[in-house]
Amino acid sequence: MRKCLRAILISAVTLVAAFSCIKPEDDISYQEQRQRQAVIKTLDYLWDKIMSKEYYWNESIEKKPFTYDTKIDEYVFIKEYFESLLYEKDRWSWMIDGKTFMDDETGIQYGTYGVMVGQMIEYYHDSGIYICFVYSGGPFDLAGVKRGWKITGIDGKATEDWIKNNKTALEDIFNCPSTTQPHLFDFEDNEGEQHQHSIIAAESLLVRPGLVTKIFTAKDYPGLNAPVGYFNYLSFKADNDVNGKNMMDDITEAMDYFKRHNVKTLILDLRYNGGGDSRASNLLVSYLAPASARGQVYVKRTHNKINRASDVESTVVSPSQAISSIESDKYTDIHFSCKPDSPEFEHLYFITGKGSASASEMVLNGLKPLADLHHVGNITYGKPNGMYVYLYPAHLAAYDKGDYSALQYVFLPICFYNTNGLGENIPDTGMIPENQRPDDLYHDFDATEDNISACLYHIVHGSYPDLPEVAPETKASFCLDAHLYSWEKDKNYGRYTVKRDF
Repeated sequence: MRKCLRAILISAVTLVAAFSCIKPEDDISYQEQRQRQAVIKTLDYLWDKIMSKEYYWNESIEKKPFTYDTKIDEYVFIKEYFESLLYEKDRWSWMIDGKTFMDDETGIQYGTYGVMVGQMIEYYHDSGIYICFVYSGGPFDLAGVKRGWKITGIDGKATEDWIKNNKTALEDIFNCPSTTQPHLFDFEDNEGEQHQHSIIAAESLLVRPGLVTKIFTAKDYPGLNAPVGYFNYLSFKADNDVNGKNMMDDITEAMDYFKRHNVKTLILDLRYNGGGDSRASNLLVSYLAPASARGQVYVKRTHNKINRASDVESTVVSPSQAISSIESDKYTDIHFSCKPDSPEFEHLYFITGKGSASASEMVLNGLKPLADLHHVGNITYGKPNGMYVYLYPAHLAAYDKGDYSALQYVFLPICFYNTNGLGENIPDTGMIPENQRPDDLYHDFDATEDNISACLYHIVHGSYPDLPEVAPETKASFCLDAHLYSWEKDKNYGRYTVKRDF
């Protein structure tokens, strides 16, 4: 989750092989010796420069002995060792291989339909499979599929039959789609019309974090006397995509659009946003914050005792920027800055869901004391802390030039806890909206969608509408064992915030 706060702080490495155990060198080949030494070097760096000094719970953990056999996959071994060091209450820290991390940072998904699917079992008692959102240019988008469409069948078999008799195979169709063999999908659209499309997964797809930017007027929702902006933002990303276009351009372009149309009320939809890069969240906040907030504390960070005692200011940097020494860095509070070209929003509405985590919660919590802010939707994920990003091997000159081909691993341990300027934290159990509503997968992102409609209703009437009714025929489709894979319930969500979009 996509997403963590990013400040990459890497120092010179002193490597030791303490607590390790290797076989006598004459019993293994030269290649195996090199492999084992590489693993030892990585784990020593992990402990000496990250876990013992930067990890929030550094005083509650201890270095553990390890024995590495070259028959064990190197990445799997390092990952398991890293997780063995984590404090027992830590459900957020994670690591990933370098290529997967950089693919996500640059917006590349492999073997994908360019879609996320979901169910509405908890409130609507509907075990049907619905489209949560569709990425522009993906296979489902090219087939004309929209949010709110229901998948009624696959390869001639009703989805109810798949769920009842072969749920694992059904999940595999979405989790591991073939890029050579198409599947035949049956759909029911938002108007009840039937569609059938043969769709094959894309080998790769460039995805951007800005999903929907639009404006609602009285033509869309009677009673509005001024334009209302809507921005659905999927992930806080700050680096360039594979085409060289910066991910933060999605924020800037959306805000410029709202300013041109004199939008003073914004609905920010973060229900599928698992967090991300603090550079992106800071940029967004600089557009959202009122001018009166300038210079006030947006986020207070609490670190471990080692870093709390530092007295030299640190700099938030990207992977391609120069890296400063850990020992001389202080991790400071973040203060509001207001963009001079901001739309100057007067009213903010946040829509959240179970997948709203980390930076999404931080933006909401930080703005809450200082803006006219309303919160609609479902309870958030509950991630009150943040990580710094550590690249391994550390501090290669190639990184400064944007070349990450030598990057092997990325470690993201929890390094601090966040509160807003009033000292209010983000509960581990999530932030509760003032108007709690379920995700409405029956509609597209328009004025008929329940969460968006509730915001518009409040703008017009000053109160919220009743919750939607559950139709009898919807209740009849409820199945206790109908839960498919749910990304926000994954035990790794909040560790690795790349959601399983399909």
